[in-house]
Amino acid sequence: MDQVLAAQRAAFMAELPVSLDTRRDRLKRAAAMVRDNAARFCDALSEDFGHRSREQSMLTDIAGSIGPIDHALKHLARWAKPEKRAVQFPLGLLGARARVEFQPKGVVGVIAPWNFPVNLVMGPVAGAFAAGNRVMVKTSEFTPVTAALFEEVAPHWFAAEELAFFSGGPEVGQAFAGLAFDHLLFTGATGIGRHILHAAADHLTPVTLELGGKSPAIIGAGADLPRATERIALGKMLNAGQICLAPDYVLTPAAREAEVVDGLKRAAAAMYPNLLANPDYTSVVNDRHHQRLHAWLDDARAKGATVEVVNPAGEDFAASNSRKMPLHIVRDVTDDMVLMQEEIFGPVLPIVRYGGADGAIAEVNRRPRPLGLYYFGPDAGERRRVLDRTISGGVTLDDVVFHVSMEDLPFGGVGPSGMGAYHGRDGFRTFSHARAVYQQSRLDVAKLAGMKPPYGATLRKTIAKQIGVRDQGA
Repeated sequence: MDQVLAAQRAAFMAELPVSLDTRRDRLKRAAAMVRDNAARFCDALSEDFGHRSREQSMLTDIAGSIGPIDHALKHLARWAKPEKRAVQFPLGLLGARARVEFQPKGVVGVIAPWNFPVNLVMGPVAGAFAAGNRVMVKTSEFTPVTAALFEEVAPHWFAAEELAFFSGGPEVGQAFAGLAFDHLLFTGATGIGRHILHAAADHLTPVTLELGGKSPAIIGAGADLPRATERIALGKMLNAGQICLAPDYVLTPAAREAEVVDGLKRAAAAMYPNLLANPDYTSVVNDRHHQRLHAWLDDARAKGATVEVVNPAGEDFAASNSRKMPLHIVRDVTDDMVLMQEEIFGPVLPIVRYGGADGAIAEVNRRPRPLGLYYFGPDAGERRRVLDRTISGGVTLDDVVFHVSMEDLPFGGVGPSGMGAYHGRDGFRTFSHARAVYQQSRLDVAKLAGMKPPYGATLRKTIAKQIGVRDQGA
């Protein structure tokens, strides 16, 4: 990894400036690499998960990778254009000028997670390539078949000095995070994000952290429950809930709890009338995560929760060697339950009752700031109050998750759910250095302002004007 980093940095420095044509070429090759190997990537994803919906993989990981690349190709020239900036009066009148130029940083490191192991590689690569950088990627050890496929196909499209992949366990990840990158992007758990920051600190590497957290879905006053519960169920069961933005708990008015639960059940059963043999439904990624989810459910039951399993076909999951897991709706939850303390990352959905908009807002605000927040309801005043009185990485109104797929919106967390943002223009800027350029007037500005010693009345007048007081003399 040290050798590849050195080679990428040397190639980057020799190439400067990185032309837009070179950036477009790399983006086009990145899209072609994914497009031409789409079927193989879908097969690899399914093998890694035990079963993963092919159509879902095509949507989330293949189309979801090519989309950001195409967006960057379309808008790159506009993003890269220098920005004119104002200069203080009267310097502009005297001929001084200022601008910001966007330079590539150099070599970007990407540490990718297992839940969308193609999309969450290629999305950051799109931004890094658009900005003119070289990229090194550490793939997840939980999806080894997909990781191996990247290592196999990438050399057919890219020299190692442009894009290189590395796989392995925690030791490799730790070493990768400690490399002297010019920028490092990590997507994963909050706890590991802390270690990433420590590792990057030795080189003062700037870091973007895309973490997770407990993203709430708020059922507001007058919400259309059939529509709201269907959309929540769809977002929760996509990828079997293994999404950093999956609704992690539902906040519902106490009087409508039964209707919300019934709506979730109906929606889940309509989309997935059976699960074990259903090609549209994805498995939990490995035994450890499957056991973790069941242990958290056992913990909730032991502490007084009611767990309702949505199993419309009456299938025997215990007798199956599959890791497919139906939606579990958990009622009567309390703060001492593990599933109300940790990000769930699976098809388990707690229901939390509240008694008014301020009660829902208080429930959100007493927890760490989430990556996403979802509000359902037609009441414009209540909607505005939720937006004004809560803080989250992003928001989707009247649906869940969708803000992440809008390439012109920044995607990122806040506090425990992350720092920094990428996607679209914001990704281009994350992976660029905004370099200030000031061009001085031909006139002797320092003399005109009295800034040349010996100092005297002219400088006193300049200072008095800048600080807003009358010149009091010597």
